[in-house]
Amino acid sequence: MRAVTLEQPGDPDVLQLTEIPDPVPAAGELVIEVAAAGVNRADLQQRIGVYAPPPGASEIIGLECSGVVAEVGDGVEGWRPGDPCVALLAGGGYAERVAVPAGQVVAPPEGVDLVTAGGLVEVAATVLSNLSQARLAAGETFLVHGGAGGIGTFAIQYAKTLGATVIATGGSEDKLEHCRAVGADLAVSYREDWAAAVADFTQGRGVDVILDNMGAKYLEANTGSLAADGRLMVIGLQGGRKATLDLGALLAKRASVAATSLRGRPTEQKSAICRQVAEQVWPQFTAGAIKPAPETRMPLTEVVAAHTRLESGSNIGKILLLP
Repeated sequence: MRAVTLEQPGDPDVLQLTEIPDPVPAAGELVIEVAAAGVNRADLQQRIGVYAPPPGASEIIGLECSGVVAEVGDGVEGWRPGDPCVALLAGGGYAERVAVPAGQVVAPPEGVDLVTAGGLVEVAATVLSNLSQARLAAGETFLVHGGAGGIGTFAIQYAKTLGATVIATGGSEDKLEHCRAVGADLAVSYREDWAAAVADFTQGRGVDVILDNMGAKYLEANTGSLAADGRLMVIGLQGGRKATLDLGALLAKRASVAATSLRGRPTEQKSAICRQVAEQVWPQFTAGAIKPAPETRMPLTEVVAAHTRLESGSNIGKILLLP
């Protein structure tokens, strides 16, 4: 099969389309013939060598895909070759086929095109697991950074279905308008003093839950923007790994900071999250309460251009690679 490989970390042009052996399903696994693979920020981190796959996972980049079942491993029930599916992966998505534990595979949402579905499961699993842990509830205020990306687009809409007031940040007027269009009550440029805008909007109260992809760069402003009993969920380190945290300020607010990762969780946890996504989120896509992010479809042969586009910060929504 064809798959994207790299001999060493580096810029997008280290990515190469090569021929490698087809995957063989181990017991409890399915092999999926890939229809589309989502391109995520974590993929860029793996490409430059700072986000290695978990032990035993495929070295091929790619954390989510859609497609059809090609082979069924021993002990797997409920799946047959030809069944449409989406999968949450620890790696391997940038390829024509991928092997994945059956628990991390679910049917796509009804009424959603199979290619579009290739960009849904990782964002849905990330947001659902984090907002469940944060206990975001109706009447609370939620802030998501990077609101025009795949995760941000979904998070805005999902938080609105929970009854939250939503604030989103973005880097251009087009991105801010996109955030408003999908439901953000306030969209503010992160190139300005977004923390002051949040304080003004909440009349100094702060926000109850923050979903943050920046890490160190925003830690002080994020914790300063929390309301009493607020919860900061860190899911990315685009702005660095290390920062100083004022525990006294955190203590005064009875606030909490959690850093979470989906990729490295045990298969049992990821399987449980996938079931929750299928049960709780897919019906909202089918009903139209949540809509897929805008998408850019590119052939697998253009993977270098796909990474360049995402890295530039100009993209709105999801980029999908089609083998």
